Amino acid sequence: MSNEMTVDTGTPIGGLSQIERVVDTFVAPTKTFTDILRSASWWLPLLLLIISSVATAFVIDKQVGFDRVYANQLHQSPKQEDKINDMDPDQKAKVIKISAIATKVATYGSFVFILIFVAIYSLVLWGSFNFGLGAKTTYPQVFAVSMYSALPYLITAILTIVTLYFGGNADAFLSQDPVGTNPGYYMPDAAPWLKALLGSFDIVKIWSDILGIIGMSIIAKKTIAQSAAIIGSFWLLGVIALTVRGAFS
Repeated sequence: MSNEMTVDTGTPIGGLSQIERVVDTFVAPTKTFTDILRSASWWLPLLLLIISSVATAFVIDKQVGFDRVYANQLHQSPKQEDKINDMDPDQKAKVIKISAIATKVATYGSFVFILIFVAIYSLVLWGSFNFGLGAKTTYPQVFAVSMYSALPYLITAILTIVTLYFGGNADAFLSQDPVGTNPGYYMPDAAPWLKALLGSFDIVKIWSDILGIIGMSIIAKKTIAQSAAIIGSFWLLGVIALTVRGAFS
């Protein structure tokens, strides 16, 4: 009789399906991230990301309009707003029109920018864990962890759509901060640096980072504390960068 002990993760012998992975990311994330060691597939999170981002952009287009979206964003940058207001009327109208179109294109294609960000972030994580902690992860595994960790942002998309359809204020809508999942959302008149700082404490963002910590600890075979130290450091750098940018906006 063998004296070895095994741990039952509850994962089927053949592995999890993509749908099971997505569901387990919310209810049993260790199952999802353990299954990534078997297969680094991430096509369903990508599909959900594309659908949610395009659907959100469509609702913003219909319920707010990208002229208003751009105007609201511009109002968050007083220096830039003053610069545009100093232009002659024809030039000002042209700049606003072009900027609104650019905002519309960027919003509908936001999933492309998100995918690029995830790719770069995953590369940084891969290097940090492999060279910093001596892990043996592969880049596809890290990328898959990042994609599944981003699934909580689907909730942001759903809340944005529901809010805009049922009583959302178009004049106060900001695409970079569409719903009240962070303290900064409730302080619209706060100084830009303070709003950026408070906005960093976003429930969905923190949830996503916690999933990343769990996922990286599993595929890198490191402790939660080691994983949290690396991902937490990047979160802190992001907070500092956003706060400094807000101070100079």
